[in-house]
Amino acid sequence: MKIETLCAGAHLHKKLTGRPLVTISYAQSIDGSITTRRGVPLSLSGRESLRLWHRLRVCHDAVLVGIGTVLADDPQLNVRLVTGTDPQPVILDAKLRFPLRALALKSSKPPWIITTRRLNSKKQERLESRGAQVISLKKTPDGWIDLAYMLKYLAQRGIESVMVEGGARVITSFIKARLADYFVITITPFFVGGLHVIEKLMPGAKQSKNINLDKARIIGNKRYGRDLVIWGTIE
Repeated sequence: MKIETLCAGAHLHKKLTGRPLVTISYAQSIDGSITTRRGVPLSLSGRESLRLWHRLRVCHDAVLVGIGTVLADDPQLNVRLVTGTDPQPVILDAKLRFPLRALALKSSKPPWIITTRRLNSKKQERLESRGAQVISLKKTPDGWIDLAYMLKYLAQRGIESVMVEGGARVITSFIKARLADYFVITITPFFVGGLHVIEKLMPGAKQSKNINLDKARIIGNKRYGRDLVIWGTIE
């Protein structure tokens, strides 16, 4: 399987599962860090691997990040380094903290902001006046957005593939919920000694050896400039 065909089975996946195909994609240092500390932006990828990242955005219907990534990095969440259609930006924002001047509001496709807050607030009105759609969905007992329910909602709106780009809590949550299908990881030749992308998967000191939440199979790897990109499936 070539990385260029990652989304080829998205339509069938949606038909069989009722949810979009989910790809986890992020860049990390050799020691597994994505930044020096939470809330601090850090650019790791070289230009060649960044170009691949944008090609992946083209082949996905939506690109999804958490509000922490928006507040720290202010990403545009569009396609720039290659030619192609912008994906639909989706932001997980349980407490509706999305900035009114975020760059994502300038994308060709205004963002869908998924929240658990009650609608018809002044913040919602101001965001929607700038083109965003604020969508209140089901939440989990701890107040976090119900990811399985959210994916089914995206499927109902025609989304067949989602590229999840961060941050650490969002990526970990998708893996813990067994809602991730593929991964694409860019490994850059730096030591950072900072925040790791995958947080603890199972609570408590005692963990059953029969439980495996994150079994992965590497399908391919390739050098892109100075970086190594690996990709595969998550069972």
